[in-house]
Amino acid sequence: MMTTIKTKYLGGLRTENTHLQSGAKIITDAPCDNRGKGQSFSPTDMLATALGNCILTIMGIKAMDNDIDIEGTELDITKVMAENPRRVAEVVMEFRFPQKDYSEQQKALIESVAGTSPVPLSVHPDLKQTIQFIW
Repeated sequence: MMTTIKTKYLGGLRTENTHLQSGAKIITDAPCDNRGKGQSFSPTDMLATALGNCILTIMGIKAMDNDIDIEGTELDITKVMAENPRRVAEVVMEFRFPQKDYSEQQKALIESVAGTSPVPLSVHPDLKQTIQFIW
């Protein structure tokens, strides 16, 4: 098994994460409400981002396989925190598709894969995943 991501603690509640295959880097920072500076994605922001982006990616694969153009689709992600224990309680994802003439069958096909990708299937079942589609 090979390492996928190399992480270095930079101090001040900040990390630098390097994706070894591509060299791409992501900085995380603790949020202001948890003694951080809030100057970058927090680890819980990354969880919500991974969830939404995994769903959008699997929809992109389904669209590509069925010659449906969803390029330009936008996603708004809202992370809702809970206390005791401090955790992500809900992720609200609003997918806004480009104004194209999608058939009801195409819409249903794209929507059908929303919860079937790896990240939604990997998070704890207590994490509420609210998915909204705006065509």
